[in-house]
Amino acid sequence: MKHRDPRRGVVLLTVLWSIALLSALAMAASVTFRGFAGVMVVDRNRVQGDALLTAGLEASAGMIANMGDTPLRGIELTVALSTGSVRARLDDEGGRIDVARAPREVLTALLRSVGAPAATADGIARRFIELRGGSKDAGERTTSDTGQVIGDLPQLAHVPGMRPEWLAAIAPLTTVYGSETVNPLTAPRGVIAALPGVDGARLEAFLAERRSFPADADRLARALGPAQRYLAAKPQQVVAIDLMARLTDGYVAAARAVIVVLQQDSEPYRILDFTPAPSARPL
Repeated sequence: MKHRDPRRGVVLLTVLWSIALLSALAMAASVTFRGFAGVMVVDRNRVQGDALLTAGLEASAGMIANMGDTPLRGIELTVALSTGSVRARLDDEGGRIDVARAPREVLTALLRSVGAPAATADGIARRFIELRGGSKDAGERTTSDTGQVIGDLPQLAHVPGMRPEWLAAIAPLTTVYGSETVNPLTAPRGVIAALPGVDGARLEAFLAERRSFPADADRLARALGPAQRYLAAKPQQVVAIDLMARLTDGYVAAARAVIVVLQQDSEPYRILDFTPAPSARPL
């Protein structure tokens, strides 16, 4: 009768454990590779999405340079590339109310237009002008040591009496890249409606004149009567651009940029602000 060699059982057990360990390592490697591949896809989408957004900026700057004095109000363009397409909407920042430079009565009227009571609106405007650094109601904007404009919307949010819903309502009507006056050729309807002394009748008369005479700044200003003191046509150098890029696989990237295009500048355009949209995501 033959006796079993006990070492054979040890060898068999070792082989089985080795197989199990290799299987576990293979599974872990597979999961890691899938995760790595997923990260690579996301990174590729981000790179291609950023490239499309840049293409939209470049095309927008070229359009601005070629349009001359044509009013930039809701101008749209689309750029198509092999990786996808990007849509851009251009608006003159000079057509908005500059909260860093607007006079007190304009700030007060702006707040009243979004529902703030008269006394509250005037109080907020007064305190905000004190915050932005001077006894003058309008003039040169000032900046902090970090280059931030003193008297922007985030600072307005901290003025006592200011409500979040008022701030959200005035955001599309305001800028910190304009001047103490508003460009009548490019101002949105809501901006004109928010100016002091502009009622429904004057607003509609102004809009009707602008449809018929889109480039006649003097005629448009006269349509607003006393409120024309808050208007002035000016070169369209600072432009806001809303960008929406879509890759062929459905990935979406969006951003809002503010650029300046200057004559005889060493650069075709300069970026003053670039804010990716928080809603950008793969579909």
